[in-house]
Amino acid sequence: MKNITKHKNELIDNGFTIINNIYSDKEIEKILFIIDQTDKTKDTFRKSPDLFAIRQFLKEVPEIKNTIFNNNLKNTIKLFFGNDYFVVKSIYFDKTENSNWYVPYHQDLTISVDKKVELENFNFWTKKQNQFSVQPPINIIENIYTIRIHLDNTDENNGALRVIPKSHLKKIYRPETIDWKVEVETVCNVDKGGIMIMKPLILHSSNRTTNNKKRRVIHLEFSNIELPTELKWAERLT
Repeated sequence: MKNITKHKNELIDNGFTIINNIYSDKEIEKILFIIDQTDKTKDTFRKSPDLFAIRQFLKEVPEIKNTIFNNNLKNTIKLFFGNDYFVVKSIYFDKTENSNWYVPYHQDLTISVDKKVELENFNFWTKKQNQFSVQPPINIIENIYTIRIHLDNTDENNGALRVIPKSHLKKIYRPETIDWKVEVETVCNVDKGGIMIMKPLILHSSNRTTNNKKRRVIHLEFSNIELPTELKWAERLT
């Protein structure tokens, strides 16, 4: 991979970086074929006119792991995170060509865990599709890296992420307090077969689709922190 130092500095300083050519067209076709053959009647599958999503993606579609974790991705993880990071969340999003689904600015503040336990500084518990989520202490969130694998060319016309660079450095940053006199929005265009690495605390949003093209993304989160003994990562995958 070229320009490793540049990408690392972008991730540290701005909260995100984009790396193209991680997957070949053939690998993308294989990923999409496996997804298409999956039983879509499970509770972890969300289906609506403008969105199809699979929660606990790597658990629900385990046969896809070898294709996703090709040598390029494994080398990228090692170079950026080290050897001790493991998957803690996985979601597949298909923002369809007819999507009118808009996601306002937010930070990713929750983690997926195996059960609800009353613990200090673990707050805002939710349960969706039999999955518990909680906002943990901020050091756990700061430790996480997210990789978004793009299965389509993605730009401002079909729901590319919009981010506020450096916002991940401001801890909890409420969207309603964004000062647009200071902040500058960046649109994250990513080629098919490319990835975006980002920090969960970066403020990000996603517009509606306007060009009738799909935006299919695999969202993976990684950490190397062990949770308190009372809790387990719900989707831990080493």
